[in-house]
Amino acid sequence: MGPAITAANVMQEVDEAARTAQSADELMKAICERLHERMLKYNWVGFYMIHNEAGERFLQLGPFVGSMTPHTRIPLNQGICGAAASSGKTVVVDDVNSDPRYLACSLETKSEIVAPIFIRGEVVGEIDIDSHFPAAFTAEDRRLVEHCASLVGRLLEKQA
Repeated sequence: MGPAITAANVMQEVDEAARTAQSADELMKAICERLHERMLKYNWVGFYMIHNEAGERFLQLGPFVGSMTPHTRIPLNQGICGAAASSGKTVVVDDVNSDPRYLACSLETKSEIVAPIFIRGEVVGEIDIDSHFPAAFTAEDRRLVEHCASLVGRLLEKQA
C-alpha cells in the first residue's frame, strides 16, 4: 500500500492542473476528477456558475463527477449552494439533515462544503462537494476546497 494521500498532495496536483489548463472549463473538470478520485470521502464534486437569464440570476451546474443531480439550476436564495453564492462565504455543513437549507439530492449525503469563486471580488460561481460521511470536512479540507475555488477564479479573471 502506498503513502496516504493528503490534502497537501492533492493541492499540488490541482496547482499543476491549473498551470496546464487551456480553459476554466478544463480546469474545473480536472479539479472534479482529482478531488473525487484522490479524496476518498468526497463522493460528489461539482461546480455551479452564476448565470443571468431574462434578469434572473441563478446557479447553473457545470462540470461535476459523481451521481447525476436533479439540481442543475438553483436560485441564488435556495439551498446551501445559494447561501454560499449569496453570502460570498464558504459554507460547511456537518449534518445536512439538520440544516433546513439543504436541497436533498442523495439519501447518502451526510455533509457538504461549498466555496465561492470570485472574479475581482464578485462571486461568479462555486465548488460544491458532498460526502457520505458526517462532519467529513476539516479545516484542511476547507483550505483545499477554497484553494481550488481561487485557482478557477484566477483563470476566469485572466480569460475575462
